[in-house]
Amino acid sequence: MLTIEWRTDPAMVAELLPAPLTLVDDDPGAVALIWADWQSCSDDFDELLDPARSQYKEVFLVIRCQYEGQTFSRAAYIWVDKDFAMARGRVQGYPKKMSEIWMTRPITVGKAGPRLEPGGRFGATVSTWGRRIADARFTITGTADTAGFVNGHPMLHTRQMPAIEMDGRDSLDELVTMGGFDVEVGPVYCGDAEINIFDNPTEELARLEPIEVIGGYYRQVGNSMAGGRTVWAAANPMAESPTQHRNPTAGEQR
Repeated sequence: MLTIEWRTDPAMVAELLPAPLTLVDDDPGAVALIWADWQSCSDDFDELLDPARSQYKEVFLVIRCQYEGQTFSRAAYIWVDKDFAMARGRVQGYPKKMSEIWMTRPITVGKAGPRLEPGGRFGATVSTWGRRIADARFTITGTADTAGFVNGHPMLHTRQMPAIEMDGRDSLDELVTMGGFDVEVGPVYCGDAEINIFDNPTEELARLEPIEVIGGYYRQVGNSMAGGRTVWAAANPMAESPTQHRNPTAGEQR
């Protein structure tokens, strides 16, 4: 995972938080864009022998929020390059969209890649519909205790499905939290980072400019997941107000 954190206008972060979620008090404008190169497996690990089925990459924009006094992380935008990952994400509450993603892979043999050591250089891109959304560069300068602070909390997401009548009501409207187990992490490599965000006719990431880079981090991560927990659900979502819990700016990302 390649993580780049930066600070932007807290008002832009607030626009991405549907009620009843609110901004955090500490550094409310801090966000993180994360590139990840995943191998996904089921319990029998058959996917390891047929890697085309479940290797994928994703990029997600993480913000923080408060709900009932607790701080959560939240994927406000997220892009993947495999259909199964997008479908699974929609069930989990991640607003995944299809895209094209590339990121430098570290090597231990040869010259065509960086080592996980000071001086190692990485690049990453994400594009959709033939247009680049963002790119980043990262150079390792040392190690750190943590890979930043924005993505360091339980994830809180919205599962929302509009009613088939398309009249502004929802058939599903709830907040869910996700967590992992059997977590295993590698050392954190920190360094100098730069990120560019581009105007895009179908994406909204450029709203999170201007950028004041906090730092960059690279880390290998493994964990297992087995569902989540509903923390809030509309008792009768079909009867809810058409604007309740909706994000006024995220459009189809919701």
